[in-house]
Amino acid sequence: MAGHSKWANIQHRKGRQDEKRGKIWTRIIREITVAARAGGADLGTNPRLRLAVERAKAANMPADRIKYNIDKASGTLEGVHYEEIRYEGYGIGGAAILVDTMTDNKVRTVAEVRHAFAKLGGNMGAEGSVAFQFKHCGQLIFAPGTNEDKVMEVALEAGAEDVITDDDGAIEVLTAYPDFEAVKNALEAAGLKPEMADVTMRAENPIELTGEDAVRMQKLLDALEDLDDVQEIYHNAEIDTPDL
Repeated sequence: MAGHSKWANIQHRKGRQDEKRGKIWTRIIREITVAARAGGADLGTNPRLRLAVERAKAANMPADRIKYNIDKASGTLEGVHYEEIRYEGYGIGGAAILVDTMTDNKVRTVAEVRHAFAKLGGNMGAEGSVAFQFKHCGQLIFAPGTNEDKVMEVALEAGAEDVITDDDGAIEVLTAYPDFEAVKNALEAAGLKPEMADVTMRAENPIELTGEDAVRMQKLLDALEDLDDVQEIYHNAEIDTPDL
């Protein structure tokens, strides 16, 4: 099955995340805190916490720092209470945007998110206004040149829902949320290491933005990304800018 070209967008996003590496630990710690508080400190029975710990290790967070934050969240130590809030809105050209936050002050957070949208050409939407355009799923992406037949065989055997070859040769494996770990483990055991693997909100109907619209959209996404309480941003824009 053919799909849109998104490899350049993925590489672009990874580059920008690397530039902001100083904020990554803070966001991972918040995710560990919420995951441990919601599902307990046992990695064996808490898949969300397992994924958060994997992210922490990938970001070179020390093991004792990881354990400290799990203990703090699960009640062994006192900690700040974070609340998860998702905001929805529209970007340039009507692009759909989801903004996932973790905050200890939702009045502050909603004001900051609303200000970023308004200042840079977007609009906050009501709950449910754009969420229907996204699917909660596991997503694994392999670089162009990866053996497509092998990816498809292993992924589908392990329970993947779909394997999509994008126009630029990148391969995208989609799974139901509960099957993400099993599919990821099977692919890695077969020697197939994805460039990106995560549980995400995948846009169902991407729209392409070019020229000035692409530049304005990127500025809006950067402003939202820079907010301290923002954990993840999902959108359906395929951004074609000169620096991609």
